[in-house]
Amino acid sequence: MKNILIINGGQQFEHSGGLFNNTVTRATADFFAQAGDYNVQITNVEEGYDPDAEVQKFVWADIIIYHTPIWWFQVPFAFKRYLDEVFTAGHQKGIYRSDGRNMDNPGINYGTGGMLHGRRYMLTSSWNAPATAFTLPGEFFKEKSVDEGPMFGFHRMNAFTGMIPLESFHFHDVEKNADVPRDMMLYRKHLEQVFDTIAAESRERLCA
Repeated sequence: MKNILIINGGQQFEHSGGLFNNTVTRATADFFAQAGDYNVQITNVEEGYDPDAEVQKFVWADIIIYHTPIWWFQVPFAFKRYLDEVFTAGHQKGIYRSDGRNMDNPGINYGTGGMLHGRRYMLTSSWNAPATAFTLPGEFFKEKSVDEGPMFGFHRMNAFTGMIPLESFHFHDVEKNADVPRDMMLYRKHLEQVFDTIAAESRERLCA
């Protein structure tokens, strides 16, 4: 039985109500409830949290699933504060030991001091930008994907802890052309594919 930590980084601010990420979070929780054989904890960042308790959730989890809207090409300020506070609280307490370097040769091995090796994480993000803004020549993101472009630093943050990424899922055009039933159907298929693969990997290891 795997332990799943779902983190909802949505929040209310100006014209954003956080409702879409609440929907994604519920869909994720429902998927694991129906699948069975999973223990699930959920953190809704906007509801408040204890950084030390969140560190223990990261240590407990086999897989962390992040849900976040993207504001001005970054995660929202409350979610960024959560990450800053929780990861800092996790220094030598389960998230990272150091930056990995040795004073004898400080030019190498940066980013190898994580303590969450063996864990995996999945990023979902929601955008006003359409998918074509990332893929078409001449469009805004210059043919850089979400993961290689705006969210590159987010992935390096997780790599710093030792975690390995699962395939991301990004929701596009959610303000002007939202189709929530379609998006939830596609997202559920994504979860099915990812976790079917994980289950198959586990069976192979048991049979090896």
